[in-house]
Amino acid sequence: MSGVGPVEPGEGTRAWDDLEPPPPTGHEQHQGHPAALYYARHRRAVLASAAAGVLLAGGGYLYATRPQAPVPAVGPFPSQVVDVTYLGAEGSPRNAPKGSFTFAVRVTALSGPTITIVEISQPYAGLHLTSAPRTPFRTRTGFGHKIIVTMNVTECANTPRNAGLPFLDVTLRNTRAIEDHSYILGERYAHDLSEALQVACSNDPPSRAKRQNAAENTAARSAGSHNVDRTNRL
Repeated sequence: MSGVGPVEPGEGTRAWDDLEPPPPTGHEQHQGHPAALYYARHRRAVLASAAAGVLLAGGGYLYATRPQAPVPAVGPFPSQVVDVTYLGAEGSPRNAPKGSFTFAVRVTALSGPTITIVEISQPYAGLHLTSAPRTPFRTRTGFGHKIIVTMNVTECANTPRNAGLPFLDVTLRNTRAIEDHSYILGERYAHDLSEALQVACSNDPPSRAKRQNAAENTAARSAGSHNVDRTNRL
């Protein structure tokens, strides 16, 4: 039977033949697909950002956990670690004024940093004081320093004839503070000082002593009567 049948499509004429990608050319093999290139670049950027974040986090952790420098310890106030002890009367230096009273004390820094004795003084206006060694001088911790103190009377009217509780004013300094501190040296010092003042002022005119005693008695009576009146009002 003769006739014309359906024409068979030739090679390369089928629709699905176009779905197969053509083999990459040399230029495409070298540069790669644009989508793949974008993905690769984006992936590298993400990895770089993540690595930078890890480094920053690690650096912050190391900074936070680094060994801290120790805080310097604050030492004690100088008056808390200095002891002053009365040792007794001493012979006055040759150049000391007549009627001077010389005695020795021991100054000891018990602990802490080095302490400087800035000044030694006393509270009475009629007395002048010097020391050997002269101030200022430094102390050694744990070592007793013997200090020779000489007092001489400059005005008997302004000195106590009977010093009941005399003390020395000492200015101290260390790395923490500078302090003025009063040290009571005890009954033996009070007795020796009173006796020395009585001897030094024994040639003082009796009239001046009487006037001073009268003024002190008047002041005492006035203070007493004032206190009584105040008590009565209450």
